[in-house]
Amino acid sequence: MSVNKVILIGNVGKDPEVRYPEKDFAVARLSLATNEQRGESAVEVTEWHTLMLTGNNARIAERYIRKGTKLYVEGKLRYREYEDKFKIHRRVAVIDVDVIEMLGRQ
Repeated sequence: MSVNKVILIGNVGKDPEVRYPEKDFAVARLSLATNEQRGESAVEVTEWHTLMLTGNNARIAERYIRKGTKLYVEGKLRYREYEDKFKIHRRVAVIDVDVIEMLGRQ
């Protein structure tokens, strides 16, 4: 047995980018910042995560989520590969979101 589950609580970095690749099927992409204290000097470190939402979750994001919104998300870690404009192969980690809950604005 194996498990691929990610749980994050953080703040949205910018308004979601929403596309409709097919009629009535939405895809949203947004960034989420999480903060943690590291070391004895309590240095705060921010990590940025890319979230991908589809279907109803994407429509909710389009309608209600804005920069600064605090979110709770559950999803799966996925890797996407693409070729950039310089023909360099890139591989990025994204979270495919299954559950999203708005916790309020910062």
